[in-house]
Amino acid sequence: MVNKSFGMQPATQYLSVPGGRVGYDVRGDGPLVALLPGMGELRSSYRFLVEPLVAAGHRVVTVDLRGHGDSDATFTSYGDVETASDITALMQQLGEPAVLVGNSMSAGSAVIVAAQHPELVDGLVLVGPFVRNPVSGNAFLRLAFRALMARPWVAAAWNAYLPTLYSGRKPEDFSAYRVAMIAAMKRPGYAAAFSRTTRTDHAQAENSLASVHTPTLVVMGTKDPDFKDPAAEADWIAGVLDASVAMIDDAGHYPQSQQPEATADAVIEFLASVQRRA
Repeated sequence: MVNKSFGMQPATQYLSVPGGRVGYDVRGDGPLVALLPGMGELRSSYRFLVEPLVAAGHRVVTVDLRGHGDSDATFTSYGDVETASDITALMQQLGEPAVLVGNSMSAGSAVIVAAQHPELVDGLVLVGPFVRNPVSGNAFLRLAFRALMARPWVAAAWNAYLPTLYSGRKPEDFSAYRVAMIAAMKRPGYAAAFSRTTRTDHAQAENSLASVHTPTLVVMGTKDPDFKDPAAEADWIAGVLDASVAMIDDAGHYPQSQQPEATADAVIEFLASVQRRA
């Protein structure tokens, strides 16, 4: 178990899907909440959020993306659509709908699930969400990023790039978490899987937005470097999905670990509103 050192996971369970297995764990009792990390991250990205959610009366499942953490790196394809397929299969296995909390790429996958299988989704929390391809920016820089994330240097490149995504306050255990993440990526097959994940396209997520009618919360770090104007991107998504927005001060792309108290407060308040609607 690659996440064991962070102390938040019970025994890893596995979902078998075509091409391999997806690792996950479950804690607590109550309405289901599924925590889905961003690409390159481990499910322990949510290590500070699980306990508050369990204490608030929720059953919490945290999931490793295919090709990451305790999931297999034997799949032939990776990305938004593939992750959405894995989430759908997991919700069906667990036998109940969930509020899906998706970070970065996984937010786009959560949108796809909500559009295709609304019966499986009680609500969406989209954290630092990529639900569309960049609408502007330097094409050269995007190509340069893709080159950096190519084998064989992808682990070293991601290790160097990762701190920039944690703009603002970094978690106290960031150094240890970073070491664990890169060690996981250096296992045979995992760097190649991650490299392929970085090539994902968010067109399917954007095309799915009009079909999503579930309650939604957008959580965005005020210093998220992945967006030229984080507040404007959050407002655009909120306008499309009739969502509420929580801007988290002094946080970059991962507010769930950078500012866990503020993030937990916003998420728990949203979950309570979902339950009141139900």
